This record gives sequence, C-alpha cells and structure tokens, in this order.
Amino acid sequence: MHPTSAQHKRIHTGKRPYECGECGNSFRYSSHLRKHQVIHTGEKPYECGECGKSFRDSYSLIQHQVIHTGEGLYTCLECGKNFGYNSRLRKHQRIHTGERRYECPECGKRFQTSSDLLT
Repeated sequence: MHPTSAQHKRIHTGKRPYECGECGNSFRYSSHLRKHQVIHTGEKPYECGECGKSFRDSYSLIQHQVIHTGEGLYTCLECGKNFGYNSRLRKHQRIHTGERRYECPECGKRFQTSSDLLT
C-alpha cells in the first residue's frame, strides 16, 4: 500500500488526526489506531497453530512461528535463545554484555533500551 499525498504530508507536518478514545494517543494513520486499540481490549486474535500462543498482530505471530520452523533463526551463543530477526538477537545480547546505549540527557543515567529511558 502506497500512502496518498495527504498521508505522506503528515510525516512532515506531524499531524495525527486519529485519536484513541481510551487513552488519548494519536496516530497518523487509522490502521495504526486500530492496531493500538487492541492494547486496551486485550484481544489477541492471531493464534499459532503449532502451540496455541496468541498475539495481538500478525507480524508478531509470524516472528513467533520461526521458532517452530527453525528457518532463519538467530541463536544467542551465550544462552541458546533463538530469534527470528538478527536485530532482536543484537538487542537481547545487551543483557549479556551489559551495554547501555541510551543516555538520559537530564541525569546521564544509561539504559539498555530506548523504551527504558522513556519510563
């Protein structure tokens, strides 16, 4: 799907016309709002046929299914945990290395993930 000109302009203008009635978060695209809303409902409609584990979105299910097929797995040499994407493996490896790439500009404290920095 290619974004329309109006949709693309939102990237530059920062406009987020789609607002979640539950928490007030806003989004550039209606599809992003719909994906977000399952956080509030707890709905996990995508189920793995192999093990029954459920996921909020199809992307997460596809990533999970790699564990069962063994295709394209990236394995942590420290603990043996498998990942479907190399980027996830690299992020995981920070647990073992202690690397903290994200620094708070206010106090200088460092964190392993950007989401930890934001909380």
